[in-house]
Order: sequence, then structure tokens, then C-alpha cells
Amino acid sequence: MTTLLGSRSLVQEAAALRSGADDPLTAVLRTCDRIDAVDHRIHAFVPEPGRRDRLREAARELAAAGPPGPAGRPALYGVPVGVKDIVHVNGLPTRAGSALPPEELAGPQAAVVDRLRTAGALIAGKTVTAEFAVTAPGPTRNPHHTGHTPGGSSSGSAAAVAAGMVPLAIGTQTVGSMIRPAAYCGVVGFKPTFGRIPCDGVLPNAVSFDTLGCYAVDVAGVALAASVLCDDWRTHEDSGTGDAGGTGYAGAPARLPVLGVPVGPYLGRAGDEARHAFGKQRAVLAAAGYEVREVPVMADFDRITEQLFTMNRYEVARAHARWFARHADRYREQTAAAIREGHTIGDAAYEAARERRAAFRERLAADGAAAGIDLWIAPAATGPAPEGLATTGNSVMCLPWSNAGLPSLTLPAGRSAGGLPLGLQLVGGAGADEELLAWAAGIERVAAGLAPRALSG
Repeated sequence: MTTLLGSRSLVQEAAALRSGADDPLTAVLRTCDRIDAVDHRIHAFVPEPGRRDRLREAARELAAAGPPGPAGRPALYGVPVGVKDIVHVNGLPTRAGSALPPEELAGPQAAVVDRLRTAGALIAGKTVTAEFAVTAPGPTRNPHHTGHTPGGSSSGSAAAVAAGMVPLAIGTQTVGSMIRPAAYCGVVGFKPTFGRIPCDGVLPNAVSFDTLGCYAVDVAGVALAASVLCDDWRTHEDSGTGDAGGTGYAGAPARLPVLGVPVGPYLGRAGDEARHAFGKQRAVLAAAGYEVREVPVMADFDRITEQLFTMNRYEVARAHARWFARHADRYREQTAAAIREGHTIGDAAYEAARERRAAFRERLAADGAAAGIDLWIAPAATGPAPEGLATTGNSVMCLPWSNAGLPSLTLPAGRSAGGLPLGLQLVGGAGADEELLAWAAGIERVAAGLAPRALSG
């Protein structure tokens, strides 16, 4: 039986395409062959009649229009990319995992897709999302075990990379929709600082939190993608600190980062397996020479959670006001409930929540600075992917970092007793995405001995 797990290195594939050792037509046919082989069991991609013909033509057009030799080929030349189905792509309908007429949701191509195409990428197709990137799951299954959720709402993007269908996929995070699926599926997920990738052309969930990000099999892959997608990316020439093989790293200080453990009620939300794994992860990092400091923070975590969801539900309701008025009967119950809850939240409560968030952000930054830490570390999820497809899992381990708008990343770092992946979450300072990724490359090497490559089926 064909294994459902796969590994396509974005850095290696992009380098081969730029050099001419590989070609765009071969790359897209490889993607189509893999989708045909495994996606009937995983359901990571939105079905698309004629995908192979469309991609074959796009690859030929790229090859004909591009430079005849390797010189001048852009960073993602010929790379097939999966794009979450709340992101507008010219020529492909946006359905957002919903039963609404796609013409209702239509809009101009997203800026992130413009950047992908300018960098030479080819859009392999739309990846499955929870309905409107809220909580109602899509049909996607976890490639490590198809009886378990892949997480959400960027379900299809994470699963497509884990299954080797594409070397790069685009997702979004409002609370935990990038990091949690990456942890569940055993890949690297990166959520930049809020606003670092423009969300023009992306259907909104909650605009104060929505953030575009990417998946790849390793840190080098997400660093390469980030260098193309993020605003004002600092290369090694800009930072003067050296580059990791031309993969998009800006470089970080030569010393190891000081790691902060956010002790308090937040960590108490992790399940037993996640806490046990986090203890092992901490021990391995300390043995490798990293200084790990415990920092008491977020004693009022319940209040922080309430503040985020007050803002989130208020904004969801307003984002869907027109569509919900016309098509309420077409919404799934989880999404409709979130919208109705948002209708009960008044402007005064929303503004008060915004003020509390501003205070939380200042307090969290001050606590980290006072403790002298460079990166926060925490479990990426409350545990391994839950069994069944009725839920996308619990986003609480991502909640404070999304609330603060901070860049975060998860690394595969161990397995559950049942063989499912577990992730280690790294969180950097606002705007310090380049440093986060450069430091993450070293932590990735340490965590490699814990990384999942267990069961598939």
C-alpha cells in the first residue's frame, strides 16, 4: 500500500528548478501524480477537474516566458504550492469550505498569491479549510493516521505538505490555525508577526488576528518562503550576520538564544502527554547548551482568553454580516453559532477588550525583557491529534501568542504513545521573524532526535 507520508524539501526542489536540474513540467506532474495516489484518502486538496491540464499549461507558459538558463530565475521558480481556500487565486473559485455560492465570495487575487507568482511558483490548487477558517472541520484526514484530525483551520495545507503532495503550502492563523495543524501533522509551520504578509484578497475571520503563514518540511523551507512573502524581509546583507546557504535566513546573533518557559495557568492547559514531551524537549535543549529560564506570566489567563474571544466573535459576526443575512441556512452550525455569539457583543465590550489586549501585549513584552529571554518555548498543542474528524482540536496553546501578534513556529519534536507527532512551539519578539527562523534552525537540529516519522494509515 502506498505510504501516506512524504517529504519534499522546498529548498532542494527550488534549487533544482532554478539550476535546470529539474523543470517545472516535471515538478507539477510529480505533484499531480502524488495527489492522484494519496489524496483520495487524505482529502487535502479541494477537488479540481482538469488540474493536470491546467498545471501542465502553466508550467509550459512559465518555461517559455522565463529566462532560458538558470541566471535570473526567481526564488520559487516552478515550485508547486498549495493555497488555503480562503485565499483568492485567479482562475480558481474560492469556496472557503462552505456551501455558499462561490460567486458571493469572489474577489481579486490575494497579494500573497501575487508574490508567489512573481517568485515563479505554480499554484497546485486550493487546500481544504474548516468552514470560513472558523471551527467546522473539512474532510481532511491526518496522513499519520487517517482516523485522526489534521488540525485546523489550515487542515489541507498542513496535510498536503506532510503527505509530500507539495513542498510548500499557504495557510492562515487567527488563534491556532497554522501551528496546531503543523504539530498534528509533523511538519514545520510558521506564522509571522501580525501584518508581515498582507491579507489583501483573503476572506476575513477576525481581522485583528488573521495572519498568513506557510508550511514546509523543515525550517530552511519556511525561511525561503518567508523571504519571498513577508514585507521588508532582512537578508544577510541587510543584517550583516551571515546567511544559511542562501535559504532566506537573515542570521541571528552568534550566541544561542535564551529560552523562556511561560510558567503559570497557561502551561496548565496542556494535556499530560504534551507536558511530558515538553519536559523532554526542555531537557534536550538544556543538554545542548541552551539556557532555559522559567518566567511566571499570564496569571490571568482565563481573562486573556475571554478577551480574545470577545474580539474574535465580534469581528467574525461583522465580517459575515452580508453573507449571513442572505445565506444563514447554508452555514454549518459551529460557524453560525460563532456569528450569533458575535451579534450579542456590543461596541463597548469590544473596545474594552481591545484595551485589555493592548495592556496584555505590553505586559508580556515587559515580562520577557525583564527575564532576558530571546524566545518563548511551549507545547504547540494540548497533545497529539485527537481521534475522529468532528473537531480540529484545541487552539489554546497558540492563543496568547496570536493575541500578542507575535511570530511563532512549530517544530516536530517527539511522538505520543500512539505514534502521532508532537510539536515544540517557538515564539519570537514582534517583528523579529528573521531572528526567530535563524535560531529555530539550530533548535531544529537538537529536536531532530525527537522528530516523528512513525505510523501512516
